[in-house]
Amino acid sequence: MDKTQIYWVIISRRGEYIDQCIFSSDVPGLPTAFRAISGCIQTKFKFPTSSGRRMIRQSERLRLSDSSACEVATAVTALFVPGDRSERFGKAATSGADVVIFDLEESVAPASKAAALSEIQKKIAGLKPEVNVLVRVNPLGSASYEREVESLLRATPAWPGGLLGLVVPKAEDSEGLRDLVRRCRKLRLAVVLGVESAAGLMDAHALAKIPGVTRLAFGAIDYALDIDTSTSDYRFLDYARNVLVVASKTAGIAAPLDSPSVSIADIGKMSSEATLSRHFGFGGMLCIHPVQVPVVAEAFASGAEGLV
Repeated sequence: MDKTQIYWVIISRRGEYIDQCIFSSDVPGLPTAFRAISGCIQTKFKFPTSSGRRMIRQSERLRLSDSSACEVATAVTALFVPGDRSERFGKAATSGADVVIFDLEESVAPASKAAALSEIQKKIAGLKPEVNVLVRVNPLGSASYEREVESLLRATPAWPGGLLGLVVPKAEDSEGLRDLVRRCRKLRLAVVLGVESAAGLMDAHALAKIPGVTRLAFGAIDYALDIDTSTSDYRFLDYARNVLVVASKTAGIAAPLDSPSVSIADIGKMSSEATLSRHFGFGGMLCIHPVQVPVVAEAFASGAEGLV
């Protein structure tokens, strides 16, 4: 096999083949490296197929030290569900999304956050193993942040396989977030940091390099409000998207999740936005409605096939 030839590795996710990696054939000690990754990778090889699943580079994959990080880093679709709308949990769980994000932040009114946290904990305790769940807490420094984090981390040992990790929105202070990431690492929880402001963007490289951060996510609407621009045209947000992709790449973590499309009824527009995100270098996309999940998944698969 020529040294520059690429071969594909099938990733195991709770026994199912769900993702692929590409490596050049001259990488030494590859099978040993596979076995060292806590069951995330099986030493099984395939040459390129037409499945269109997203490719994860070696530098990203070898940083995934547990199954939670593996699940979150390889997710292409991540569906939000309001934490105080328990009647939607079941539909979200069967939506086909790679991960479901129970939200405690923007979709929940301040007066309802405590009740929503309690409801989320009950749901996580009763989850089936095949449902992958993250919880988006409120931002660092907010009134409910410490209570939410403490409550979720304290209960995590009682939920084996139930909670994959936390999403922290409006991440701006890399030093302030190190303690949370350290605590999550001890519990083998993934951490996704949302970049949604000018300050967050300026700190993106430092955020991505915090040991234990799984990936970044872009919040375009809040970012646009912060810099007083519009989300109506991608050009206004090109710089921010490029920064997040480059920051993730240079930190050796998974490609970031892009901001959700606000289109729900317009499938064509939704697909175009997701395809453009893939071409920007994003690894997946946040979703705000179940109808977006298959559209985003298909767009990212098709978009990957068109990349050089």
